[in-house]
Amino acid sequence: MIMSDSFSTIHFQIIAAFILDLIAGDPQWRFHPVRLIGKFINYLEYLLRRLPLPERLMGLFLALGVVSGVYIITYKIMCFSKQWSPVCEVIVGFVIIYFAISIKCLADEAKKVISMLRVNDIRNARSMLSRIVGRDTADLNEEQIMRACIETVAEGCVDGILSPLFYCFIGGPVATMTYRAVNTLDSMVGYKNEKYRKVGWASARLDDIANYIPARLSALFIPAASFLCGYGFFQSLRMAFREGGKHESPNSGISEAAFAGALEVQLGGPSTYGGEVVDKPYIGDNKKQITLKSLEMALRLMVVTSVLFLVSGLGFLLIVKSLVRM
Repeated sequence: MIMSDSFSTIHFQIIAAFILDLIAGDPQWRFHPVRLIGKFINYLEYLLRRLPLPERLMGLFLALGVVSGVYIITYKIMCFSKQWSPVCEVIVGFVIIYFAISIKCLADEAKKVISMLRVNDIRNARSMLSRIVGRDTADLNEEQIMRACIETVAEGCVDGILSPLFYCFIGGPVATMTYRAVNTLDSMVGYKNEKYRKVGWASARLDDIANYIPARLSALFIPAASFLCGYGFFQSLRMAFREGGKHESPNSGISEAAFAGALEVQLGGPSTYGGEVVDKPYIGDNKKQITLKSLEMALRLMVVTSVLFLVSGLGFLLIVKSLVRM
């Protein structure tokens, strides 16, 4: 046996992947699975747009084709690795999970924004921010840059960390990479502009469904992490439940509200996407002005939330395993 009964293969894979991501981050590799999924999406979209299909039906075929394709490929890879050797199965599963989570990458990108703001380089701060947000950044002032960065950290805490871990806990490497396919679809075609309003509807709805439970778990874990960080626990919890439903997205507003409460700042407000102003609601009580310290606190909160979720998920797996063996 490679692993003892008390410490299973999936525990090792998750812990190893989590630690490696904290140390090395997401590799900028041309054959990164998420990049390959992105190319697959572009190719399938190109093929579907050449067919005489209604755009909504095209969007449904695109979402189902990508998600089922990634699931089948990942499943086959895991099957082949298992047939090759148990050690190969462990390593391949660990690598898949590692590619699916992104803690250090998100933190590093946010830190680049912080570095530019520290030297009052607003122009480069906008440029750094544009790498991690979908909104227009060319005209943002310093406070708007910091607000947008905190919102991205809050959303990324769910999309890039909690959700991949959640699906890994319940379905292993295959479920984890399948979730990444759903999330990548939404990030590429789930827009409400002229090009993707109809084509991207299925991808956007699928992403809403996939993140539904992890987002609501974040309403508990972010406040718990804020307590460990010495931030506003009760404010975070109250804000998550009071204002988490204000956001247009059924999921993003929950983590944003929890972060806003923990940091005692106000997030949201009007933002510009593709030159079009979107009047998003404000979230939070605005007790404190957003500063670079607020952004640094948000990064610390994201990491502590991730570790807390990891430990809780691994404990849950141990409990389930014990109950199954009874």
